[in-house]
Amino acid sequence: MDELQELYREVILDHNRRPRNFGALSDANHVIEAVNPLCGDKLTLYVKVGGGRVEDISFEGTGCAISVASSSLMTERIKGQTVGASLELFAKVHGLLTGAGDAPEDLDKLAALAGVREYPTRVKCASLAWHALKAAVTGTDGKPVTTE
Repeated sequence: MDELQELYREVILDHNRRPRNFGALSDANHVIEAVNPLCGDKLTLYVKVGGGRVEDISFEGTGCAISVASSSLMTERIKGQTVGASLELFAKVHGLLTGAGDAPEDLDKLAALAGVREYPTRVKCASLAWHALKAAVTGTDGKPVTTE
C-alpha cells in the first residue's frame, strides 16, 4: 500500500504542477461547465468528438490538486479514444474511485487515483472531470455538471 500511496503523491503533484491539455479548445463541439461545491473546484471541459472518437480534449479552471491532476490524467488518456472506450474507462475509474474494485491493470497512471479512496471527501474532486466527460460524449451537455 505504501508503494501505491507514493505513486499517488508523485502523479498528483506532477499533473497538478504541469497539467496536460490545459486551456480552451477553439474547435470543441462540446463544452461542459462542472463544479464541485464541496471543495470549490470549477472546470470547463472542451471536447471535440467526430466519427465516434474523441479527436481532441482539454480543460481549464481552478481547483484542488486532486481535481486538476485527475482532469489532466483524464485528458491525456482519453484523447484519440472512441466514445465507447471513453465510457468504459469512465466506468473503470468511477469504480476505482468509489471503492467498487481494485485498479484494473490497464489503467496505468490512472491507477494512482485509487489513493483518493483514503480520503472520501476527495472522491468528488477526482471524479468531477470524469462526469463532465460522460456528459460530453453522451450528448447530455446542456446543463452544468455538479457533484452535489
